Amino acid sequence: MEKSLLQIERLCAWYDRRERTLSDLSLELYEHETAGLIGLNGAGKTTFLKVLSGLLPTFCAERIQFGDHPVKFRDLDFKLSRYTVFAEDHSFSYFTFWEYISYVFSAYQKRLPDVSELVRGFRFEEYTNVLLKDLSTGSKKKAFLITAFALKPRLLLLDEPVNGLDFESTEYLYEQIADYKKYGTVLFSSHILESITLTSDRVFVLENGRIRQEFAGGQINAAKIREALRYENGI
Repeated sequence: MEKSLLQIERLCAWYDRRERTLSDLSLELYEHETAGLIGLNGAGKTTFLKVLSGLLPTFCAERIQFGDHPVKFRDLDFKLSRYTVFAEDHSFSYFTFWEYISYVFSAYQKRLPDVSELVRGFRFEEYTNVLLKDLSTGSKKKAFLITAFALKPRLLLLDEPVNGLDFESTEYLYEQIADYKKYGTVLFSSHILESITLTSDRVFVLENGRIRQEFAGGQINAAKIREALRYENGI
């Protein structure tokens, strides 16, 4: 039986109280699994990851439990257990990759390991001493992905991780996601069916701020997920 990692019941979130972006969203993640979150633009994928990352304080939930204990997303213990790679991130612009990853490992109270294999895998060798602000969108994404897979948090959150990556780096990313179950749980959002079907143990279909359907195991295939997205959105 799978061991629960994160349980969320009836989560609502908003930027404007007059219109909720997430409404009664309930979800459970298990230890050592890869879960995909798919939905059309505006479904609430990035908003949900912002809430989990403690970046959106305007939310409420009936219950939030991490492991065996109730938790708040801004609790220090939870912060040290998760790391997020966003689709776009303009923070730490005047840091180089080496300065950034050193800062992150210090903040997470971990020793920086040898990341040379990750650097090579993401084809990032020539950019490690370039300021993040001077990197292309794809190269900047690689800097954060390398940091994430080196850090190995219990909960790794990835927001549209394929966006901006070249073919070789995308294939390497899929390998890293598939291998990550040794260390923890991955929740990643995507609108690209290939990334969902190739890597996920379970898939959540998000529509209008709610989890409308879940697929697992042999149910996960592009045709069924595409059909669910069309049905939920009246296409």
